[in-house]
Amino acid sequence: MTALSNTKANISSKNTSDVKIDTNDRPSWLSDNVVSTLQKQHETIRASNEEIDDEAGFFLYDLDALTEHLSTLMQQDVIKLWFAVKANPLSRIITTLAEQGFNFDVASQGELSQVRKQNIAAERILNTGPAKSKAQMAAFLQQGVRTFVVESLLQLQWLNESAEFLDCQPQVLLRVQLQWPEGEKNPLGGNEVTPFGLSCEQWQTITVDDYPSLNINGLHIFQWGNMLSNEKMFQLWSQMVDPLVQLAQNLGMSLEVLDLGGGLGVDYLQTGNSLSWQQIVQDLTVIKSKAGVKELWLELGRYAVAEAGYYVTSVVDKKQNFTQQQLVLAGGINHLLRPAITEQAFPANLLRNSSASLIEFDLHGPLCTSLDKLGRLPLPGDVNVGDQIIFGLSGAYGFTESMPFFLCHQIAAEYVLQHGVIEQVRVAEPASWYLR
Repeated sequence: MTALSNTKANISSKNTSDVKIDTNDRPSWLSDNVVSTLQKQHETIRASNEEIDDEAGFFLYDLDALTEHLSTLMQQDVIKLWFAVKANPLSRIITTLAEQGFNFDVASQGELSQVRKQNIAAERILNTGPAKSKAQMAAFLQQGVRTFVVESLLQLQWLNESAEFLDCQPQVLLRVQLQWPEGEKNPLGGNEVTPFGLSCEQWQTITVDDYPSLNINGLHIFQWGNMLSNEKMFQLWSQMVDPLVQLAQNLGMSLEVLDLGGGLGVDYLQTGNSLSWQQIVQDLTVIKSKAGVKELWLELGRYAVAEAGYYVTSVVDKKQNFTQQQLVLAGGINHLLRPAITEQAFPANLLRNSSASLIEFDLHGPLCTSLDKLGRLPLPGDVNVGDQIIFGLSGAYGFTESMPFFLCHQIAAEYVLQHGVIEQVRVAEPASWYLR
């Protein structure tokens, strides 16, 4: 099992006494900082013979790497950047983003509370999400939020009534769905009809002047997720401009803000395809000019935080089933659900040195369902029970997207790594923590 202490995290492997990782064989997603710290903590705990609790799996976030990445994203004046809190609402992640100048896209009262607890000013918060009730929008207004993405005619009406009652005038972006002759299925809908926003035809049934308590000055569109091609992203953005500008003209609104959501991808499958941020900025400079808007917004989730996160768990069993080699792990989709949803594995590596040839293993978790599979991935053939497996690109859609309650396994712990020190943010919790 993976072992960590309850204060400063010490990482150990019970039956590998030579935890070393060959730099030459190390994958690009596994940082030197993370490896060296894990090795140092392992050696410290071996020397002290400290008794520590076993954990089925834990998340580790490299805040130094995150800070460096976010700083790069902020070195431009073309795009206003928001963080989609749904990607990772951990307090230390939020504060790191805030320190770098990000604003925050929240889609629930819980996310709002978490962001405000980190002393984020209400004017840095954007309320999104399809399920905004009249009561929720009124509550957001009462807590000082003044920027909203509205997704239906009823939401528009409710927000206007609440704003009139509270004597304020929030900024509003109307969320739009578009369709193209050639589309594809996508987690965000792509070309399918979804509950996210309305068509241009539906929005054209309103008159902006009928909502005097709202400053309706922007449009929002976001239908594509985890895109890995700069060229395709630019093509999609370019196709959006004309119908959105025309919609604004038809509504008689001044189009000052265009919010293109997120959708910037991460190369989970390690295909060698990745986006160029420099090219994104150049492309969006063109889009901003073509749309004639004062502000262009992006709401980044995985692109902001995925590369800074890791998930570590242990091998419980190893076997051959028919012709396929299988590893059963202590943690699976109860901690990392994304592979079951997308059929895309997080990249993985053995957390010790091995010169054995790579073999493709099916990696299964502990749940009693065939859905609990973290992928088919190449690992050294000498991987064995007790070895630690580290998964990369796990900083987004990890812990809070998981299904931790099925079979009553342990809730994963979370740690942050900063300046060479691992700190525990949340302890692993047994099922008794939530069972009543």
